[in-house]
Amino acid sequence: MAKDTPPRWDRRMHQRLSRGEAAALGELYDRYASLVHGLAHRVLDDDDAADRVTREVFGHVWENPDTYDPKQGSIRSWVAKVTQRLAVQRLRRTEAEAYEARGEGSAEELEQKISRVSVAARADYIVRSMPTPLWDALELAYFQRRDYRQTAADLGVTEDEARRRLRLGLQLLSTANTQAGSGSSPPDNGRSL
Repeated sequence: MAKDTPPRWDRRMHQRLSRGEAAALGELYDRYASLVHGLAHRVLDDDDAADRVTREVFGHVWENPDTYDPKQGSIRSWVAKVTQRLAVQRLRRTEAEAYEARGEGSAEELEQKISRVSVAARADYIVRSMPTPLWDALELAYFQRRDYRQTAADLGVTEDEARRRLRLGLQLLSTANTQAGSGSSPPDNGRSL
């Protein structure tokens, strides 16, 4: 399959959404609602606001299936990008109103806050999408304080493989800061690894 060809499921889902199949939206919702809500909550830190953004995201997907470009990544990445954009828009509105009401804060402080929550939301997305072998290696090394030799032994892999998994996992996580503010979409589930 060519590099820019989306997976079969994505291609079929896009066709179904474009035809206006309500069942397709329901299937997409079942698959990605928890991702969307989690990302929105990470940005907004408010369940009710995250619920509203979740509805807005799936409303946008239903009304604008043509905004999905398979060359830009998977449907999952597109949905995550729409989520982040709508959540950040909502955060900007609510925080600007709050700053105005209190008569404090500046546009620069607001943008710094938005940048911080965008990086955190992107990191959450990356961790949720990271292949299990990479996550397992990172968890052992960074949360359980294992060195790469202990990580290799715990995972039952060679030391070279443990180092490779740690390096790839860290490379994925490092993209959270560099791409969150640039408006690029989240990685496509790390499956190209």
